[in-house]
Amino acid sequence: MIQVGIDVGAKFIKVVLIKDGKVVVKDQTASGFEGKENVKTLYDQVLQQAGISPDEVDSITSTGSGRKVVDFATKSITDVTAAAKGATSLYPEVHTVIDVGAEEGRSIRCNQDGKIVDFAINEKCAAGAGAFTEAMARALEIPLEKFGELSLNSTKEIPMNAQCAVFAESEVVSLLHAKTPKEDIAKAINDAVASRITSMVRKVGFVKEIALIGGVAYNIGFIKSLEADLKDKIIVPEGPEYVCAYGAALITN
Repeated sequence: MIQVGIDVGAKFIKVVLIKDGKVVVKDQTASGFEGKENVKTLYDQVLQQAGISPDEVDSITSTGSGRKVVDFATKSITDVTAAAKGATSLYPEVHTVIDVGAEEGRSIRCNQDGKIVDFAINEKCAAGAGAFTEAMARALEIPLEKFGELSLNSTKEIPMNAQCAVFAESEVVSLLHAKTPKEDIAKAINDAVASRITSMVRKVGFVKEIALIGGVAYNIGFIKSLEADLKDKIIVPEGPEYVCAYGAALITN
């Protein structure tokens, strides 16, 4: 059986192809302004990489904020359903799934069978998502991929008071003018994002084990801040940005 999951996010499109229960190919591309065309192009590329023709595909399930542009999908599901299915299939012991992407974060509590019990979404402000960290990295003039690593060099607690990405950027500039080391500012930013995510997690309640998925899971400094807030270790799967597409691929009916 050949199953495909397509996750159309705010920033990236991810496609996962599964054959007989095993991931054969996974790939991604920028969402861009031509989302519909970009989805089809990436889908065709994945089929080509797998050496599979469109007629051989048994199911195509779309998810993500832009899932409706996948007009050739056989099924469409919510981000929450895909995230829970993907994470608990990879790690059956996981009962709390934290998904933080470019534009929003979500916390999902699952039961022993991996079924969703409750969830919360932070979609009103970028201050609890990857776009916030990206904007702050630009303000600090450091590469995004080095942001988390840099924050690990800090041992100070510097509170970020701003609740909005726009005001937070001004606060970062003020800290720079005050000669505050960049690593201390980076840690303060990670702590601030982690605090907002933790509030959401506690709102729905969390049960061990905890998994973090989404692109922000590459930020090692954010993981450390989140673990400090939750006072627990967090499981981060390989290729965390593909977990929702993987979960979508698994759901065929």
